[in-house]
Order: sequence, then C-alpha cells, then structure tokens
Amino acid sequence: MSDPTTTTDIRTTTSLSMEDAEARLREALKAEGFGILTEVDVQAVLKEKIGAETEPYRILGACNPKFAHQAMEMWKGFGLVAPCNIAIYEAGGHRVVMAYNPADHPEVREHAELYALAKDAAAAIRRAVESLPA
Repeated sequence: MSDPTTTTDIRTTTSLSMEDAEARLREALKAEGFGILTEVDVQAVLKEKIGAETEPYRILGACNPKFAHQAMEMWKGFGLVAPCNIAIYEAGGHRVVMAYNPADHPEVREHAELYALAKDAAAAIRRAVESLPA
C-alpha cells in the first residue's frame, strides 16, 4: 500500500453543487486552521479574457499560518507550495475537489524537518477535502 501523504494530489468527488462543495470545503479548511488567501474563478477569467465558455472551475489558495511560518523559517522557497491551491471543478455530473500535496515537492522531500511539516499540512488538507460527502 502506498503512503497517502506522498501522492501528487489529494482529491475527492462529491455530488454537492459547486456552491455547496466550496462552502463545505471552506468550513472544513477553517476547522483545520486554514484561511483562504486567494480565490480565482477560472471560468469567469477565461470568459472575460478570451471569450471562452467553460465549465465552472474555481481555485482557492488556502494557508495555515502556523504551517506557513514554520515552513518559511526552514525554507525560503516555501512560496512554491504556498498557498496550497485547491481546485473545484465539474466532471461527469459531480464536482471534483483536488489539492496539490505539499509533501510531494522534490525540494521539500530533501529536508527531513520540512518534509515532516509538509506531511502534517497534507494530512490536514486531506481531512478537509475528504470530509465532503460523496
């Protein structure tokens, strides 16, 4: 069995609407100590910039200040994996919620303390993402 903290992404699918999935995800992230620093409505941006019609697609940039501060003290390149981007999009009648696993970054894996911290952050993100109902 593979270590779930070392896969490239953390994902789940849900039958919740985009709005409900995002609201529940925000609540779950908050319970794990994360706040939302950035929000991108990719569908709206692509429509405005190039007139493209796409399915709903949102990106939330989540940050846990405790993890971020510790990571910054260990590695100034932490901005490559922070904030933790979490995508929410439509696929096959369901919504997919997917986050990049910060423990999967090659430079993070080279430093034992940073890797341990990133695995803790990934576990918190996983709990939030996987808290959404199927």
